[in-house]
Amino acid sequence: MKIIDADAVGGLIADGATLFLGGLAMTGLAEEVLQGLERCFLASGHPRNLCTWACGAIGNSGAGGMVHFAHPGMIRRTVAGHFGQTGKEMMKMVFDGEVEAYNFPQGSLSHLTRHIAARTPGLLTKVGLGTFVDPRLEGGKLNARCSEDLVRLVEFGGEEWLHYPCPKIDVAIIRATVADENGNLTLDKEGMLLEQLSIAQAAHACGGIVIAQVERVVQAGSLHPKSVKIPGLLVDYIVLGKPENHMQSIATQFDPALCGDQRVPLGSLAPMPLDERKVIARRAALELKPGAISNLGIGIPAGIPSIAAEEGVAELLQLSIESGINGGVPAQFGDFGLAYNPESIIEQSAQFDFYDGGGLDASFLGLAQADYRGNVNVSKFNGRPVGCGGFVNITRSTPTLVFCGTFTASGLEVEVGDGRLRIVTEGRSRKFIEQVEQITFNGLDAAQRRQSVLFVTERAVLRLSTDGLELIEIAPGIDLERDVLAHMGFRPIMRDVKLMDAALFQPHWGGLKQALVRAQARILR
Repeated sequence: MKIIDADAVGGLIADGATLFLGGLAMTGLAEEVLQGLERCFLASGHPRNLCTWACGAIGNSGAGGMVHFAHPGMIRRTVAGHFGQTGKEMMKMVFDGEVEAYNFPQGSLSHLTRHIAARTPGLLTKVGLGTFVDPRLEGGKLNARCSEDLVRLVEFGGEEWLHYPCPKIDVAIIRATVADENGNLTLDKEGMLLEQLSIAQAAHACGGIVIAQVERVVQAGSLHPKSVKIPGLLVDYIVLGKPENHMQSIATQFDPALCGDQRVPLGSLAPMPLDERKVIARRAALELKPGAISNLGIGIPAGIPSIAAEEGVAELLQLSIESGINGGVPAQFGDFGLAYNPESIIEQSAQFDFYDGGGLDASFLGLAQADYRGNVNVSKFNGRPVGCGGFVNITRSTPTLVFCGTFTASGLEVEVGDGRLRIVTEGRSRKFIEQVEQITFNGLDAAQRRQSVLFVTERAVLRLSTDGLELIEIAPGIDLERDVLAHMGFRPIMRDVKLMDAALFQPHWGGLKQALVRAQARILR
């Protein structure tokens, strides 16, 4: 193991090399290394024509992450589970077809790192069948520049599967907290473990090199062996990261409560303001079951733990995040993917083993577009790819799904209070349309496999049936024709439309504990 400066990284990487980047947004990301790599390219024009792989989004939508590759000639291909934080420069290159871009499920990419490390023929999975990842639809290709098929439809054991062949990894770029003089790495201050170990193993199996960014180096033999998450035998080079390039998340430099070093009183977390997001989170929380293992997605679903804490029932829930965190209260916004008071933090690939294996009872996910078949799109809008993240993995294997989002978008303003909802300004963009732009979730497949699927908005609740979407509830104060049907691209099934509970639209609710008690009683019967 050798300690080097970030500016020396570029000299270690050949033109045309394939890099696998550890990290999720800015968490676990070797930002110091990427900055050095960028400086080398701008000064010398090398390394160029690189290919990058990453399990999730890499960056902070600004000056960090994939933006360091967003230069003509520096990158020829990028493969990732999500593109939401890669920054406008890289997104423009993807949209304009200046770089090959592929989007695959985050969990599948996480699992693929282990297959590369083990030198297997690749990953075989049912995750993604019937979605844009399926080669019969788009094959995960985000623009016309993509010519190679990186995922294949195969038959095995008389069933259809998706097969991901293993790429050859030349360089693994990972991050840790501490390295000793032998290159052994700990992840003590990291809020996620992710797949830093399997990425390093993958590069090693391919005859490549491993570059790790750390905060500091300590004496050999001073680390407890159980604290070492990546053994030094896998690590070739160490780069010391400056504090500003070693962020715990997009928003936070370091908070010991986000890596399990401290616990915070749940009452200290600020309650959500009474608005459309809180109404949706409250209604969605009614679908929780005591003791059920539930996953939470980004956006409005991440507010459900805040509702549970405010209602005094947080201890009755078992919440889980795809990044590998179980228990506690998931953080929001720039800290998404982390949690306060987590009970366990495991590797992301192990978490997706649990998810793909049917370990979840329910999942609460975002809602961007839905059509009459119950198809959902969260990955591509107006031709611009955002990516699926872990959405495809989670929705494939979870028996109960609750999609949460506002009924319309772009400019929506509502007034909530006195047990009613009033639309002040309607959103300019419809979410319930005739046909989604991209299929991230296949409604017909879900209905045929008897998944329970609910769509929760501030003014309406819909349910998926084999016949399509059925409207089952509307908010008090809402006019069915004017405020709901007039803003849909199709007419939903309507059999028995009820009013949402007026208490959801009051400043103080107090109804979640009673709902959970009733749910527990039904389970016991």
